[in-house]
Amino acid sequence: MVGVNLVHAIDDPTAPRTRRQGCLRDVGITVLVMLAMMDLLIAASGGGFGWAELSAPASGLAAVLWPAGRRPAWLTPQLRTAVPAGISAALTAVVLLTGRPTGFGPGEAAVLLCLLLVAVRACPPAWVGVCAALNGAAAIALPLRLYEGTAREDSLDTLDTVVVAMAVLVLLVAVIAGLGGYLRTLDHRRRVAVTETRRAERLAMAADLHDFVAHHVTGILVQTQMARMMATSAPERLDPVLAGIEGAATQALASMRRTVGILRDHDDQADIVGQRPPGDLAALTDLVDGFDGVGNADGHRAVLHRDPSVPDSLPHEVQAAAHRVVQEALTNVRRHAADATAVTVALAYDNGTLHVTVRDNGRGGARLPEAARGGGFGLVGLTERVTALGGELHTAPRPDGGWEVLALLPAAHVGTR
Repeated sequence: MVGVNLVHAIDDPTAPRTRRQGCLRDVGITVLVMLAMMDLLIAASGGGFGWAELSAPASGLAAVLWPAGRRPAWLTPQLRTAVPAGISAALTAVVLLTGRPTGFGPGEAAVLLCLLLVAVRACPPAWVGVCAALNGAAAIALPLRLYEGTAREDSLDTLDTVVVAMAVLVLLVAVIAGLGGYLRTLDHRRRVAVTETRRAERLAMAADLHDFVAHHVTGILVQTQMARMMATSAPERLDPVLAGIEGAATQALASMRRTVGILRDHDDQADIVGQRPPGDLAALTDLVDGFDGVGNADGHRAVLHRDPSVPDSLPHEVQAAAHRVVQEALTNVRRHAADATAVTVALAYDNGTLHVTVRDNGRGGARLPEAARGGGFGLVGLTERVTALGGELHTAPRPDGGWEVLALLPAAHVGTR
């Protein structure tokens, strides 16, 4: 199992290693090198084991221990596993053809078994069978180097030893091949999981892009309606409105450019997460002030009240959900209650739960065109986001007129599950 842990660590450098795994890797390398040294000592003693037989374990040891980060592109798994196995099988064939028995060391057997694990686990599908069969056959055939093939009594005793040794190697080859297949399955599941995670992250970023752009574009539409009305009644007050349109359009384009750039074939998951559009409590001030950014000429007022009890260290997913709640609520005010003259955003924290409240005094008049009011999916997605955190979302008309959105986001245990 030491060799298994060694190959697992070497052939999967991206997998996080614990201290225990690092120790196992070091022990595995030490044992493998010691076994190779035993081969060297056997060859030096001249006990029927020549220097030529060292070529197979030496090349195999180099293939196993070559650091993954320094391997050239041409050193593929199939090349790493096939060449040492081919050398070993060729030496065994030469011994059988010449009839001169020779020996083999434990290092060569250990290296071939390690390479068998690499072949089953890491080789491309088209090469798995070939490389695995070559390494397995080379390992099983090693004891044949001991058999002289004559009819002498000592030769028959050697035959029994060869049969037993081959039976043991057959068992080891079967176990290692099965373990390699199991690790290959785990690797495949891990790749699928990583791919699905990246896909889900990109879909989440696409949803964020929709939310950001819809918010800005809705504001542009409201301001454009105001500009048309003010063109004849108060043309001298048009400049702040046009400046608001310019600012909202700039922010929308910046959001699209940033998010679409991230969506283009990023392999680094941390890079993707780190570049997502901002969506936390710190960004709420700009979001609410931006709602005033309809030119301060249309009567809209948005005010943010943040209770001192709200901590700054809330989990990011809670802050992002709170940001989306406020964003969607403000967007709906523009879409369905453009006559609102007061909008209040309140944040409070009680018993480990973040309370996010958005209230407006709109009566439902001065609505946007039907095509600009959306398909009603914003609150559906918002409800899914809030409930996924174990929270609750309530939306209802206020008794004194207007609308209220209340989100309860549990924050005490999020991120520790």
